[in-house]
Amino acid sequence: MPCKKLIIFFLIVLFLTSCSAKKDASHYDDPGKPSYGDTMVTASIGEASSLIPILASDSASHEIAGYIYNGLVKLDKNLNIVGDLAESWDISKDKLTFTFHLKKGVKWHDGKPFSAHDVMYTYKVIVDPKTPTPYSGDFKQVKEARVLNDYTFQVKYDKPFAPSLISWGTSILPRHLLEGKDITKSPLIRKPIGTGPYVFKEWIPGDRVVLVANDEYFEGRPYIARHVIKIIPDSATMFLELKNNSIDSMSLTPLQFTKQTDYPAFKREFNRFQYLSFSYVYFGYNLRHQFFKDKRVRQAISYAIDKKEIIDGILFGQGVEATGPYKPDMWVYNKDVKRYDHNIEKALGLLREAGFEKGQDNTLQKEGKPFEFTILVNQGNDVRIRCAELIQQRLKDIGINVKIRVVEWASFINEFIDKRNFEVVILGWTISRSDPDIYDVWHSSKQGPKELNFMSFENKEVDELLVKARHTFDKNERKRYYDRIQEILAEEQPYTFLFIPYANLAIHKRFKNIEPAPAGIGYNVYKWYVPEEQRRYKTGVSISP
Repeated sequence: MPCKKLIIFFLIVLFLTSCSAKKDASHYDDPGKPSYGDTMVTASIGEASSLIPILASDSASHEIAGYIYNGLVKLDKNLNIVGDLAESWDISKDKLTFTFHLKKGVKWHDGKPFSAHDVMYTYKVIVDPKTPTPYSGDFKQVKEARVLNDYTFQVKYDKPFAPSLISWGTSILPRHLLEGKDITKSPLIRKPIGTGPYVFKEWIPGDRVVLVANDEYFEGRPYIARHVIKIIPDSATMFLELKNNSIDSMSLTPLQFTKQTDYPAFKREFNRFQYLSFSYVYFGYNLRHQFFKDKRVRQAISYAIDKKEIIDGILFGQGVEATGPYKPDMWVYNKDVKRYDHNIEKALGLLREAGFEKGQDNTLQKEGKPFEFTILVNQGNDVRIRCAELIQQRLKDIGINVKIRVVEWASFINEFIDKRNFEVVILGWTISRSDPDIYDVWHSSKQGPKELNFMSFENKEVDELLVKARHTFDKNERKRYYDRIQEILAEEQPYTFLFIPYANLAIHKRFKNIEPAPAGIGYNVYKWYVPEEQRRYKTGVSISP
């Protein structure tokens, strides 16, 4: 009898909980009033490598660092350059001298005042040859940097440099904690201190990073009290966490967006956002590999890969074909470059020209060596893994044997990409929202440790065009340079440019003031809020309802 009463009691609780959940969900459409509190829990498939931004090239690190640090400038929702730590700036008529007037009263998270001396330190450490950073190129263009006073910083260039202003959007670092020390061994790698809207609280390796609102943020205290980034190295598991309300937001896979979230119950709880992302996915060749040195081989593989099949079958139409390093809605995009439609005959013809012939087992070989290689893919990205599997099949059709190796993100970057320990990799680049300069990825000088030309691409004409393009402010002239660069990349195929995906995001409906714009949706995250009556979490340190 007691057991029966207990069962009835739990059924009543379950019923009331269900009713309460439905009631809450129905209230999420009410914008309510801005209030301080609640926690936003998001997820990342990869662990950050470093929370000192100039030392990191991975998106997991920069996503977290973006909450902690500020630059002198930033982009607004319409992709206009506006002040961040800089109140204003003056540019000389010859566009060679930039004088930044800094905001007063800004404090580092440890309470120390921010000043122009921090900007000078950041500049010096970025251009220091001992600093392993991929971002020094922009700052090496500076002829002279000066601190005019505590709140005025000036730089002079030898010649006009088109990305000059936006380059100062780089994260400014705290001089008082780093000067005179080896930045590669700084505790700030794991426990950063910035000036941004959120303060670092803790990093539990393999589990989560916790940030708390900066009550003294110079743009105003963020409404959301805490931001937690959980490490979930699998998109299917992440999706279960989302549906179970263990996380509040995630980037949906095409399948999740088109099939698994298109039902009323999900839409009652979550808003979905979609826009063409500022990124592209590519199939990149290690150009030091004996087979991939020949552009005919790279062209042949591009013909063998069916991009339409990938976009329709894997992305469910949630993307467009990539033909180069820009997306079609950018002013710099060249629509007339050479394209590689799926064509087996062209692929085989180019491989014959390159000296490959079919062996007894129908496998292509050259000088007795079979054509085989391994595609490296990062763990947790199901779309890229499925792309690898589809490409594996298409290359098998023409006699190329391909293996696939899936590696955890941190090892993927540190042990394989940084050490050039791969044959082919499927990866993606974020496309700059502010300037089309791609010097750091494609110039032959950018092949050093931790730098971004890890494919080892070298082309003298591209080098010259990249330099010319970044040293002119004339938009039409720059367009001509970048058009030619895209033509060369299309011909050389150092990457097989695969696709530009749509950004498909799900965010819990209790978060308000999310305004999609050309810059995406994260530009005003410190102004997002949850009405008091819709809060899910308390404001304590633990993540408990």
